[in-house]
Amino acid sequence: MQRGWFITFEGGEGCGKSYQSQALYRRLTRRGIPARRLYEPGGSALGNHLGRLLKWAASTEISPLAELLLFNAARAQLVSQVIRPALERGEVVICDRYADSTTAYQSYGRGLGLDLVKDVNHHATGGLMPGLTVLLDLPPEEGMARTEDRHRDRFEKEDSGFHRRVRQGFLALARAEPERWLVIDGRNGKRKIGDIIWRRVNSMLSSSDR
Repeated sequence: MQRGWFITFEGGEGCGKSYQSQALYRRLTRRGIPARRLYEPGGSALGNHLGRLLKWAASTEISPLAELLLFNAARAQLVSQVIRPALERGEVVICDRYADSTTAYQSYGRGLGLDLVKDVNHHATGGLMPGLTVLLDLPPEEGMARTEDRHRDRFEKEDSGFHRRVRQGFLALARAEPERWLVIDGRNGKRKIGDIIWRRVNSMLSSSDR
């Protein structure tokens, strides 16, 4: 059975990945390419419930290890219930955050062991990794300035040191797998970023058997 493409978007707070993942989804569907846009944590009934807890439960103390396990509980459900079936149907699946976010936030940001985080991620995903991961890289100070006018979640409220560690985590992951990652300066204009992403995605699709 023909398999689709799995594309993820990563980056720190305020980097613009949600905008760009939606823009890519619209570009694909306008061309008649079957696509699905998802986000983490969420995309399933269980994931949506855990996502609200993880991002908005300000009065609930959640340890780094509990965060790791809760994110991956939501992810395991999303992969089995939504992502794998869509890929098996030949769809392009676009996900706003995936396992790399957990590695950057819970290992580099929170300080959990890198091997532990990667091992839990692997079990939750069943080894399913994206064919392309787009990283919108942005200095944390600029990203946080973009979130000033909105109600901030638990992660957006973290201090600048946390966000700098998360950024370094993403960049380290991208250096380790340059063939999978597309790193783009998030300070570029929205249209320029979208065009860079589309050129890469269009090349991927053109080289496939579609």
